[in-house]
Amino acid sequence: MRLRLPRWAAVTAALTVLAGAGTWTAVASDDPPPVHRADRTLDVDGVRLDTSYFTGDGDGRRPAVLLGHGFGGSKDDVRAQAEGLARDGYAVLTWSARGFGASTGEIGLNDPDHEVKDVSRLIDWLAGRPEVLLDKAGDPRVGVSGASYGGAISLLAAGHDPRVDAIAPRITYWNLADALFPDGVFKKLWAGIFFSAGNGAGPGPGAGEAPATGEAPATGDGKAVARAPACGRFSAELCALYQRVAVSGKPDAAARALLEARSPSAVGDRIKVPALLVQGQADSLFTLAQSDAMARTLAANGAPVAVDWTSGGHDGGDQETERVERRVGAWFDRWLKRDASADTGPAFRVSRTGGVDSTNGRATLRAATADRYPGLASGTTALALAGPPQTFANPPGGAPPSVSAVPGLGGGLSGLSSLGVGLSLDLPGQHARFDAKPQTGAVRITGAPTVRVRVASTAADGSAVLFAKVYDVGPDGRQQVLPAQLVAPVRVEGARAGRDVTLTLPAIDHEVEAGHRLRLVVAATDLGYASPAAPAAYTVAVQGPLTVPTAPGLATQAAALPWWVWGLPLIGLAVAALLLLTARRRTAAPAPDPELAPVPLQITGLSKKYKGGERYSVKDLSFRVEQGQVLGLLGPNGAGKTTTLRMLMGLIAPDEGEIRVFGQAIRPGAPVLSRVGAFVEGAGFLPHLSGRENLDLYWKATGRPAEDAHVDEALRIANLGGALERAVRTYSQGMRQRLALAQAMLGLPDLLILDEPTNGLDPPQIREMREVMIRYAAGGRTVIVSSHLLAEVEQSCTHLVVMDRGQLVQAGPVAEITGSGDTLLVTLAERTPDGTPVPPVPDALVEKIGALPGVGSAARTDGGLLVRLDGADATALIGELVRLDVPLTGVGPHRRLEDAFLTLIGGGAA
Repeated sequence: MRLRLPRWAAVTAALTVLAGAGTWTAVASDDPPPVHRADRTLDVDGVRLDTSYFTGDGDGRRPAVLLGHGFGGSKDDVRAQAEGLARDGYAVLTWSARGFGASTGEIGLNDPDHEVKDVSRLIDWLAGRPEVLLDKAGDPRVGVSGASYGGAISLLAAGHDPRVDAIAPRITYWNLADALFPDGVFKKLWAGIFFSAGNGAGPGPGAGEAPATGEAPATGDGKAVARAPACGRFSAELCALYQRVAVSGKPDAAARALLEARSPSAVGDRIKVPALLVQGQADSLFTLAQSDAMARTLAANGAPVAVDWTSGGHDGGDQETERVERRVGAWFDRWLKRDASADTGPAFRVSRTGGVDSTNGRATLRAATADRYPGLASGTTALALAGPPQTFANPPGGAPPSVSAVPGLGGGLSGLSSLGVGLSLDLPGQHARFDAKPQTGAVRITGAPTVRVRVASTAADGSAVLFAKVYDVGPDGRQQVLPAQLVAPVRVEGARAGRDVTLTLPAIDHEVEAGHRLRLVVAATDLGYASPAAPAAYTVAVQGPLTVPTAPGLATQAAALPWWVWGLPLIGLAVAALLLLTARRRTAAPAPDPELAPVPLQITGLSKKYKGGERYSVKDLSFRVEQGQVLGLLGPNGAGKTTTLRMLMGLIAPDEGEIRVFGQAIRPGAPVLSRVGAFVEGAGFLPHLSGRENLDLYWKATGRPAEDAHVDEALRIANLGGALERAVRTYSQGMRQRLALAQAMLGLPDLLILDEPTNGLDPPQIREMREVMIRYAAGGRTVIVSSHLLAEVEQSCTHLVVMDRGQLVQAGPVAEITGSGDTLLVTLAERTPDGTPVPPVPDALVEKIGALPGVGSAARTDGGLLVRLDGADATALIGELVRLDVPLTGVGPHRRLEDAFLTLIGGGAA
């Protein structure tokens, strides 16, 4: 690596040349002093980094702060924080990381040779600024902060560049391999979100860089890494890593090694600067265990460390942004400005839910603090668990899965879990559970519970993938809450004859009230993770007590409100949630109707009114669909089409009436839904995989045998041809639509539901989609299509259902609905009897026909003329056309579907 000290001058010159148009601009603010921002581009080894530099008024040098952004974001995400720090007397530099925002280059997941090196170059540039305080030549006084991806770069920068003086990483990772492959289990949902976000992140490679396809540059050992097609913004080796693991469902040693090399843990022994570690409790991506590893390592290095557990996290919830940013500012005041009077806060702080604000319905927070960080195993208490050894199944394909955390959606629930509100799902026959006795007094868990169990597996390799969680169970024994919606995965090897393992449960801060009990659940599946595809049976037996940490040194602030002020509404909310969870089990499904067994769909008296709505979305709707029909579902916006389709697919339940598919009543999760395929606009695919690989992964996720997929037949109908073997990223919109349709047709469902399948397609693509639908129905199957393209529906559908304001307006064959009206189609001869071409009817003659008595208008159309009558009859029109020497061959009634539709709904828009 080149020496740093002489480099800053060259970097400054490069920055000035590249950004000659950059100017200082005042940032509007109500708070003096004003803040100035300069936007410039920095050239680092051919990669252009987009930067912004913020300073406030005032003379003299000041410390600098680098602010990184989260994954998928850009420098614009941290602008407000940068302006605040600039007003507080800092020189602040923000940048968009490689592959994000307006910066070029490839995403390397904070590769030390690229992203971390970029930070050192930014520090070089700061060293040349006249506003920045220097500790020595080329060494600015600088702190680094950021959240998630930006938090990790702050840790890595401190480990790689000794000029970093303080850091404040937020909701980030210590070991990325442990975060994405916890205990050897692939965190598939979060990994998929990462890859999707990175594929659409930035402007792509800059001038002189490798394109998105082709050969990748050589790695550090001189070996070339073959780039898979459609790697998006990611480097080739990361793209290949994701492809391997996503397809196999199991991380390999090479994947772990690559991610570990780009993790702060790789340089943990070199991070010796003051660190404020902010981690989220509502975070199934980077858990509290990640910040625990940071804190222990940095403290062992002798660095000042403070730990702050916020209420929110990557799963959502209250991020406490203002409070956290104030604390980050105070931290930098202490360690960059060297202000010994700055209040940096306690060594450990955790946010706890203390009630609900009656003015806005949001949970209020209060703090618990300690003068030292207790770790995750302080003040343990042992609770005996009861229950015999239990055997349960891992289903084929790991589906359907249990549900704990859902990325991005669990935060609101986790924030209220301490108040008794939360939703989760453990499927019968796929989990074991063991209960402790009810607590005689309240117990506050702060840390990671542990328990020793014995695991046996019937899998061919003797392994097991398990998901452990601890519930807070109410006095009734049924109502249970999963604190922070978190689960701990574990891979157990060599368990054919049984093996003892210690399960470390997710770290939480949660109070178990008197009368409640703790329940250990060990499940075979979880929505957020990859489970083995092969079916197996697991047997789990507890070998000891559940050990829970209580962190006795924590002191909690007094609650802002007495419990009864907020407790009663939350009890009502909890009861409502319980009713929602149990309603399906209490409601017995109606018996099948043998007479309707051959009927694809019959809807009878269907009604639905959404809560708080003033009118029914669907009211007393009834119609029937027969085999071989292509039914068009039409109606203006707000007619109830989408609500009807959602009820048909079992996504929501009707208030009244019923839906029967092949004689079976539709309920959420009804078995007959396996005979229904659905195409919803905007189907998501993994862009780096081929069309065939996407279809294979989708079918494996259903857990059904591969031979039942009928992939070749679905593909023949969809007519994708050779494109099937190309990466989806290279597909046109029409090809993506056809791939989505092929996915819906996997298994050749007897009833296929298509919602706006032609959206975004050009006319040739629309024609292809029409032919696909007709070919599918030609085999005796049934298609229901909802579309706003009336002309297309008219050509592709055999039957129609027209809805308006939630009610049925008309149903029947297309010809029956369009065959009445006052418009006639006049067909014209193209050749005389001797074969001579007949010239087109002149425009003047068309105008003359339109001006005839009793004729409203005349216009050309495919195959002839459309003549709208206004008092005249067809016989009189024919006589006039003959008199005018119009070469007509026939006259018949004609009404376009658009005309019929507008007539039926009174002129509303489709």
